[in-house]
Amino acid sequence: MLKHTIKALVCAVSIGLAGVAQAAESASTDPIVIKFSHVVADNTPKGQGALMFKKLVEERLPGKVKVEVYPNSSLFGDGKEMEALLIGDVQMLAPSLAKFEHYAKPVQIFDLPFLFDNIEAVDRFQASPEGRALLTSMEDKNITGLAYWHNGMKQLSANEPLREPSDARGLKFRVQASNVLEEQFKALRANPRKMSFAEVYQGLQTGVVNGTENTWSNYYSQKVHEVQPYFTHSDHGVIDYMLITNTEFWKGLPDDVRTELEKIIDEVTVAVNKQADDLNREARAAIEKAGTSEIIELTPEQRQKWREAMKPVWDKFEDEIGADLIKAAEASNTP
Repeated sequence: MLKHTIKALVCAVSIGLAGVAQAAESASTDPIVIKFSHVVADNTPKGQGALMFKKLVEERLPGKVKVEVYPNSSLFGDGKEMEALLIGDVQMLAPSLAKFEHYAKPVQIFDLPFLFDNIEAVDRFQASPEGRALLTSMEDKNITGLAYWHNGMKQLSANEPLREPSDARGLKFRVQASNVLEEQFKALRANPRKMSFAEVYQGLQTGVVNGTENTWSNYYSQKVHEVQPYFTHSDHGVIDYMLITNTEFWKGLPDDVRTELEKIIDEVTVAVNKQADDLNREARAAIEKAGTSEIIELTPEQRQKWREAMKPVWDKFEDEIGADLIKAAEASNTP
C-alpha cells in the first residue's frame, strides 16, 4: 500500500514538474510585446514611422518581438500616454518634444520660436553632441530617448488673416501643454489655451479656440482646413517627436534583440525624416486644392516682425534651458 502511495506521489510530482517545465518553455518562447501608442493618424510622418517599425521588427525578429500600433489616441490620449509608459502599460511612444518640459527643462529648446531657420538646421542640431545628449537626459526618470523623428516646421492658422503680429492680438490659440508655447502667444497679446490634439478640430469648429499652430501634414490629416479659413506660412518653430521607451524595459531586453531594434530604429528614422518633408508638401498642396482656406505667404519683412515679437521668449527661458545650449542651436543655422 505504502509502495503504491509513494509511486503515485512520485508520478504526480513528475507530472507537475513536467508541467512547470513546459509552461516555462512556452513562456520563454512567447514574443516580447511592444505596444506603440500615438495620437496622430496613420498617414502622418509619425503614423508611417510606427507602421514601418512594426513591419521591420516582425520581419527581422519573427517570433521574438511583436509590435502593436495604436494610432489616433485609440489606446491613450495626449494626457495619459506618458503615465502609461512609466508604469509599463505601453513600451514605446513618440510624443511631441513639447511634452518633455516636466522631465528635462533643456528639451524646451525645441519650442523656442524662430530659433531654427529651417528643418536642415534642426537636423544639424539634433545630430550634434548637444542634441544627442538630450535623448539620455531623462533616464533618471525612467525615460530613454531612442531617436528624433521629424514632423516638420510649424505654420499658423486662424479664423482671421495673420499677416502682422498685431493680427493675433486677442485671439484664442490652442497650444500643446508647454509653458514656452504659452509664452509665445502671450508675447503676441493672444490667449493661449492648452488642449489635447484629439480635441483641436472640435475646439476650432465651436469657437472654443480661434486658431492654432501645426505642420501641414497634421492640419490636413485632422481636416483642420475645413474649420480654419486662413493659414500663414510662418515656419516659426518645429514640431518634432522623440521616440522614447521605458528605460527599465529597454535595458532589460536581451542584448541581441536590443541591438537589432536599434538598427531598425536608425533605418526607420532616416525614412521618417525624409517622408515628413514629402508629406508636408503634399498636404499643403491638398489644402490649396480643397479651396476652403487661404494660405498667406509672409514677406521677409513681415516674418522679421513676427520673429522680433516672439524672440523675448528666449530670455524668459534661458536659465531653464541653458544659454550655451541655445547658442549651440543657433549655430546650427549655419551649414
